[in-house]
Amino acid sequence: MRHGQSAGNVARDLAEAAAGHRIDIAERDVDVPLSDLGERQSDALGAWFASLPAAQRPTVVLHSPYVRAAETANFVMRHLDRDGLCVREDERLREKEFGVLDRLTTHGIAHDFPDLYEQRHHVGKFYFRPPGGESWCDVILRLRSVMDTIEREFAGERVLIVAHQVTVNCFRYLFEHLTEAQILEFDRNGDVPNCSVTSYEFDPEAGKRGDLALRLVNFVAPLEETGTPVTVAKDVASAPNA
Repeated sequence: MRHGQSAGNVARDLAEAAAGHRIDIAERDVDVPLSDLGERQSDALGAWFASLPAAQRPTVVLHSPYVRAAETANFVMRHLDRDGLCVREDERLREKEFGVLDRLTTHGIAHDFPDLYEQRHHVGKFYFRPPGGESWCDVILRLRSVMDTIEREFAGERVLIVAHQVTVNCFRYLFEHLTEAQILEFDRNGDVPNCSVTSYEFDPEAGKRGDLALRLVNFVAPLEETGTPVTVAKDVASAPNA
């Protein structure tokens, strides 16, 4: 799942609407907290998890160390039996790092770094790595090691991962064995909503030795059913189409 709406999401929307160059937020990206709405979204999703049959609730929670993701995980876990949970913070689940483009809007990137703006459009987001930052391929590389950890330490468990938009998309690329073109098409079709769930279940009949089968994609019904607004704002550091 992606974290709830953050204060950075709100600041980005305001900056983009005003055609500004820089997002007005003082914290490091890692320190950006949830907005009030993000807290409500996280709480609504936690109540939904608690409403599931015991055999379907998470037994393991892995979350990004970024404040907005950690806060989301904590809101969800308030509704669950903490004694039955294994909880770990994992830096490999952090959002894509944007380097020199951090906190810049599309207008800001085009104004401050026109060469990088052009290079990004030429290379494409999957392979483009801004100075001091990461490409999607870099994120995928560290997530491969997360998958190894899950297979080694949590086989047979129900694992909830609380992370970020690019992280969710890159997990989809790995779990569903997608191509660059396929995952970028999903990304073009729309952002990952805040507090949405994309889920997989092991299917012993899939593949040669069994594989993960997709069950839910960007599932936001728990928010809609409680009247909690659904938001799809990008993370604070990520320029649109980054």
